[in-house]
Amino acid sequence: MAERIVVIGAGQAGAALCEALRAEGHAGPIALVGEEPAPPYQRPPLSKKYLLGELPRERLFLRPESHYAEHGVELIRGARAARIDRAARLVHLEDGRALPYDRLALTTGARARRLPAAIGGDLAGAFVLRSMADSDALAPQLRAGRRALIVGGGYVGLEVAAVCAARGLRVTLVEAAERILGRVAATRTAAFFRDLHRAHGVDLREGVGVARLIGRDGALAGAELTDGARLEADFAVIGIGAAPDVALAEAAGLACENGVAVDEFCRSSDPDIFAAGDCASFPFEGARVRLESVQNAIDQAQAAAANMLGRARPYAPTPWFWSDQYDIKLQIAGLGAGHDRAVARPGPREGALSVWLFRGARLVAVEAMNDPRAYMTGKRWLEAGHSPDPEALADPARDLRAL
Repeated sequence: MAERIVVIGAGQAGAALCEALRAEGHAGPIALVGEEPAPPYQRPPLSKKYLLGELPRERLFLRPESHYAEHGVELIRGARAARIDRAARLVHLEDGRALPYDRLALTTGARARRLPAAIGGDLAGAFVLRSMADSDALAPQLRAGRRALIVGGGYVGLEVAAVCAARGLRVTLVEAAERILGRVAATRTAAFFRDLHRAHGVDLREGVGVARLIGRDGALAGAELTDGARLEADFAVIGIGAAPDVALAEAAGLACENGVAVDEFCRSSDPDIFAAGDCASFPFEGARVRLESVQNAIDQAQAAAANMLGRARPYAPTPWFWSDQYDIKLQIAGLGAGHDRAVARPGPREGALSVWLFRGARLVAVEAMNDPRAYMTGKRWLEAGHSPDPEALADPARDLRAL
């Protein structure tokens, strides 16, 4: 009899895992459980085109809703998994239903971090941006002349700042760390985007956090910063990262380490439970990492599906990522954490730049701004294990293809 598979989490990874199971030949029943009322959808446009009203709701959906039933996937929307009974192999939903499984996949994603209620994080007008509902709630705030406070200088914060500035809002962005993009990009790349945002009128402050949000009649009216400054604001967007959603896994006794801890085969500490996407941490180059990207969600889900069916397919990615801000497309391949050398190289177009990150003599990442050739070349080199000479790479007169 074909095994029953339950997938908890109907985001990018969950949808990709179900498709991969069918592509790999699984003929048994599949149930995909999602908390949100909508079918699986893309998240990147939530802080870009969808927020601007340039992408209709239906275009967010990864597949038409009918696709799931047509492929034998029971899509259970608006349902929250309450607990996993590993001994009985049951997933209990909050509505009282129990779903039996032979293999279980956790693709529960991550949840946006919020400011504590004690400093005003629960005020009306303090938004996070993780879901379609979050984007729908934020969009009406984006009216020219209004004052927007963006808390956090990561990708979500910078993308929302760009959208607000383009709409004619007065934007202040504060980053508590010493610089924006501190955990996710090189210093030179951060400088590029700092200059870009300031050129578009964003009041960008680094090394300054929020001491408290100031409310008036229960709604946000401003903020007091850690340097003592006070700001007036009509609303705030809190972009201080996301935490892996591991509550179910922890309650079920699964090993967790910055996410559900899985091995190279996407298998958790329970051999019948797998995990993929934003909620999963996995071994990568001698460390344990957790990646929040569309590429990782899809690729790891595909590997998990194969391994759930006994294919023994290790997951060894070349990570890649992108971000759109104003008229700049940032494309990143590899992971630059721990690099000890950065080489900046002007691109062929005005304003284009690529930053190449090395650990010793080894190339570990490329960060390209409006330079797709550099990005694609760097990605190929990383996949092939090729590291060019940094001195030659720094010379813009040298053809990349010859290095």
